[in-house]
Amino acid sequence: MNHPAALASSGAVRRVTFLGLGVMGYPMAGHLAKAGLDVTVYNRTAQKAEQWVAEYGGRAATTPREAAHGAELVLACVGNDNDLRGITLGEHGAFAGMARDTPFVDHTTTSANVARELAEIAGTQNLHFIDAPVSGGQSGAQNGKLTIMCGGEAAAFERCVATLRHYAAAVTLIGSTGAGQLAKMVNQICIAGMVQGLSEAIHFGQNAGLDMTRVLEVIGKGAAASWQMDNRGATMIEGRFDYGFAVDWMRKDLGFCLDEAKRVGVSLPVTALVDQFYGDVQALGGSRYDTSSLIWRLRKLKRAG
Repeated sequence: MNHPAALASSGAVRRVTFLGLGVMGYPMAGHLAKAGLDVTVYNRTAQKAEQWVAEYGGRAATTPREAAHGAELVLACVGNDNDLRGITLGEHGAFAGMARDTPFVDHTTTSANVARELAEIAGTQNLHFIDAPVSGGQSGAQNGKLTIMCGGEAAAFERCVATLRHYAAAVTLIGSTGAGQLAKMVNQICIAGMVQGLSEAIHFGQNAGLDMTRVLEVIGKGAAASWQMDNRGATMIEGRFDYGFAVDWMRKDLGFCLDEAKRVGVSLPVTALVDQFYGDVQALGGSRYDTSSLIWRLRKLKRAG
């Protein structure tokens, strides 16, 4: 039998902990269990953790510290900066339960600042912190096809890659601490502009009397093609917005983008405008609609006009 230290250094991790069982974390942790790993989970709402154990096996812990005890790798996917601090720091936080030299991989989309802050604290405790936000949404998590952008030490990253691939199609080290979160900001800036453009295009075409299903089939084979068009075009035409990443979460992410842009001294005029449009969607009652609901805003404005 291999010694745990040898397993960790080779990337063949067996005992893992997953903190946070929301719409993303629940299936991500499930992929680890289905791969045969020994998984311990923690969730703020204990009933959700018990449900996960009933479905996948493993065990549920009552605190992040308890969950992290004995793990070769600790992973997390929670809501925001404060949620992340809450599960890592303090007497009951995961850092207090982790063994020396253990990596902590955070899949939450957070600010780059909190990634740097927690990496520094982890270092003082002889731990490793990797910021590793994901792209691909709920369907990507369920299908094990996420894209993961990482920031941190190369050696620690290499110890985690094999485990992350259980729920990812691509896992890439972008750079040092915070680089994963910055790359996710680039991703969200791109998405914001593309979804607004697609919304305007469909809204224009429908009001001009075009069969937009046919139009998207045609232009989707040319230079206008995109993931958003392929995966959200049909539901936008139909006015269905219950599939995907919620507006509330997108506004959180765009807030990180705009704050970081100020810090580095660049202007994001389109991103700032689309963020305002998402604010309109929230005000109209669409907070939990997915991000493609920008077209719903356009339709509402036309009716009001």
